[in-house]
Amino acid sequence: MQSSAIRFIYNRLKEGMKETEIYKLVKETFKLPSWYISSAIVKAKSLPEDKPVVFGGKGLFEKLCKNHLQGKQREKLKREWKERRQGSLISVGSKHKTHRGNSCLRFEQKERSLYLRVALGDREFIYTRVKREPSNERDKWNTFLAMLFESWENESYFPYTVELKLRDGEVYGFVSFDYPEPEIRLTREYGVIALDTNASPLHLALAEVSKDGKLLSYQTISLHELIGLSKNRKEYQEWLIAHKVVEIAREKGKAIALEDLKKVKKGFRGDGRAKLRKRLHRWNFRGLLSKIERIAKLNGIEVVKVNPAFTSVIGSLKYAPQLGMDKDVAGAYVIGRKALGFKEDVPENYLKLLSDREYLEYAIYTYTEKERELREQLKKETNQYKKNAINSELKEVQKAKAVLFRRLQSLQSEPSSCKGADGRNSEQGLVKASQSAWQVLRVALVLPLLERPFVRDFSPLKSILVEGKWQRLARRLVPFGFGGTISRNTG
Repeated sequence: MQSSAIRFIYNRLKEGMKETEIYKLVKETFKLPSWYISSAIVKAKSLPEDKPVVFGGKGLFEKLCKNHLQGKQREKLKREWKERRQGSLISVGSKHKTHRGNSCLRFEQKERSLYLRVALGDREFIYTRVKREPSNERDKWNTFLAMLFESWENESYFPYTVELKLRDGEVYGFVSFDYPEPEIRLTREYGVIALDTNASPLHLALAEVSKDGKLLSYQTISLHELIGLSKNRKEYQEWLIAHKVVEIAREKGKAIALEDLKKVKKGFRGDGRAKLRKRLHRWNFRGLLSKIERIAKLNGIEVVKVNPAFTSVIGSLKYAPQLGMDKDVAGAYVIGRKALGFKEDVPENYLKLLSDREYLEYAIYTYTEKERELREQLKKETNQYKKNAINSELKEVQKAKAVLFRRLQSLQSEPSSCKGADGRNSEQGLVKASQSAWQVLRVALVLPLLERPFVRDFSPLKSILVEGKWQRLARRLVPFGFGGTISRNTG
């Protein structure tokens, strides 16, 4: 009915009738709620007056006028033209507090999901669930949702216009709103709240980093309870978590540092890691980080994105054992320091370890033993799915051993004039403090000294960081002779 009212209003405006007179006439003729009439007037006024307007579309109208179209093809065009001509409903946004952004077509949270409340008149409403999902990180729908949730939290509403249109029997909604450009008040000059995402266990790790790169505080936010939720309820909970993170940054007076997650590695079907792939598939880290970014910008908080490469490795090997913290918090700390422009040098004792020929031989031996163990498992395993998992691990072990071989070979031609770790071998040929150094270091330390490729406790590495001693830890893990230097631990 409103579509007919819009056509009626448009023609009256062209005749020069005043808006107040049109309003009264429409109210008597069409029996529409007041706000729908006001919105119809706004819509009619937005149409051009200097050229003819064909309601329903000029192109469709011209096709219908052609006589050669018959049967189903003509009926389809006729139905499409009728939908465009009559199947629309618009409600213009309102600044009034009681309207909460829109009087007749209003978004509301209901049952932890997003719904559109449609006013029918006489205080009767229907609710329809919103199924719209952001197409990418720059989608303006994300910005609108951020503003919407912000308005609910602060009870400070903004006007937005909603128009419903009928297309092929389905109702689609279109939203228009003014996007504010708030001034950025909290920048990285004050320090950052850095976030690290982790899939197992599923949580966010937050680290407060001062402007001079020191760790001030940290905490974690569990995400496990979100796994079993529906898409709409999970979306709603993500917005709540995003608000919580932004509120922490606002209270601490700091910017926010995030990983630049352009692609989350999910593995491939048949790789034997179904549990991890399922967890990553059901959780969209990028969606949550995008929400945090949008809400932060609306609150005048700078968001710094950093390349996440090796942040977890550096955090695990350098800060987790040194500060006695969880590896994910340590990863968040590295992200924060990276956002502030700090570079992460490899600790001196780690560098010495990578130039210790005896240690490299021991590490290679560890991987050789692991390779032998996996090959034995592969021979005995009959389940193809489990064989895939073993094969995946075997390939990782072989790659790691190759990295150590290359490192050892690079030392063979170097003179032995200076003492290395534990007073042995040369310091010459120390790898540079770069990403490649951290990659070699992870391979050299994790399995040989921590026994497993995937660990959370890196505290045993503290003695190596501080003293550069590795034999005592290795002797505890390997109860047999190796290279003539490590004997059975009988004490």
